[in-house]
Amino acid sequence: MPCELSSPSPGYGSAPSPQLRTLFPDFWRLDSLVRAEVVELSDDVLDWTSSRWAWAGWSIRQQVSHVASVPLRWLISRWGDQLFGDEFPMPMTSERLATFDSDDHDRRLHDGVFWEVEDVLGALEEAIAIARQLLVANTIARARSMRVQRPLTDQWELMRRAHPDGISENPETGERTGMDLVATFRHIQFEIYTHIFNIQRSKMALGISPVVRLPNAGYHTVAGWDSGLPEFGAAVADLSRI
Repeated sequence: MPCELSSPSPGYGSAPSPQLRTLFPDFWRLDSLVRAEVVELSDDVLDWTSSRWAWAGWSIRQQVSHVASVPLRWLISRWGDQLFGDEFPMPMTSERLATFDSDDHDRRLHDGVFWEVEDVLGALEEAIAIARQLLVANTIARARSMRVQRPLTDQWELMRRAHPDGISENPETGERTGMDLVATFRHIQFEIYTHIFNIQRSKMALGISPVVRLPNAGYHTVAGWDSGLPEFGAAVADLSRI
C-alpha cells in the first residue's frame, strides 16, 4: 500500500512562495500514463527485447520497473537527509527502500519483489504518491535553495540540455554537477516521459498502437538523442518465435 506522509507543520518552507506542485501538475497523472500503456499487454509483449534498437535492450516490464524506481532513488536515496526529519518523517523503512533502489538490479525495482505488472505499477503509484506529497510540502523558494551533486557522464551532458535552469556549475572546475530540487523533479518527470516513449516504440515495433499522447517534453526531445521510430510491426515476427 502507498506510504502516507504526515502533513507539514505551519511555516514549513517560505510562506510567500507557491507550493512546488504548481510547477509540476503532471505528477498527478504520470502513473496513469504508464498504466494506460502497459496494463493490457501480454507477458510476451512485456518481456520482448531486441538488439536491433538500443532503446529495445530493456523490455517494457523493465522500463516500467525503472520508472517506478526513479522517484525514490532520487527523493530518498539522494535527497533524504534534506527532505525528511522530525517534521516530515521518512516515508518507508530502509528495507522497503532497498526493494525500490535495488543493488541487484540496474536502476530498477527488485525483480524478486516486483515482477507481475500490477505489482510494478503499484510500486510506481507508491513512489509517485510520495513525490506528490513532497511537491505539496515544499515551496518553490525552498526547492531553489536546496542542492545535491550528481556525477558527470556523457549522457548527463546530453540530458542537461533539456533543463532551462536548476543545474549549477562547480565553482572550482566549471563543470555542471549541482541540481536543485526543482531540476530534480523535472528530471524525474522527463525520465518518465522518455521511458513511456520507449514503451511506445516497443509497442509500435510489435504492431501495437500507443495509447497516450505525450507532451513535447522529456529527454527524447533533445537534439542528439536517439528518438527514431521503428516501422510499425517491424518486429512482430519476434513474437511468433517466443
